[in-house]
Amino acid sequence: MTHHVASMLQTYPKDLGSIDQQKLAECIEACFECAQTCTACADACLAEDMVAELTQCIRLNQDCADVCETTGRVLSRQTGTNVALNRALLEACQAACRSCAEECEKHAGMHEHCKVCAEACRRCEQACAELLASIG
Repeated sequence: MTHHVASMLQTYPKDLGSIDQQKLAECIEACFECAQTCTACADACLAEDMVAELTQCIRLNQDCADVCETTGRVLSRQTGTNVALNRALLEACQAACRSCAEECEKHAGMHEHCKVCAEACRRCEQACAELLASIG
């Protein structure tokens, strides 16, 4: 997906300014990948026999998926960029990913989907941190 994200950024008709396009592309991709992974993990949790014990995991999966998808969508828009909003979204996305990863890590030994989800959340958390650092 990075190829398409990066290609779209490169075709933008205006100057993108000083933003690190590679970090931006990586963050957008990580956000959408995490959103999909969290959605799938929540669904997999619902299919588990011990679903009642996974209530918090399901909730955090859904919250994280929503925050990641929204962050990826907003970061994809470069016309009239609102730096303060982007910063707030990136911080919220980091927090959602951290919470979801911590919860999924509790179940990773028993449920492979939680292990995969925790890894995706950690990647997204890191991508958000790197983009935040690059925008100062």
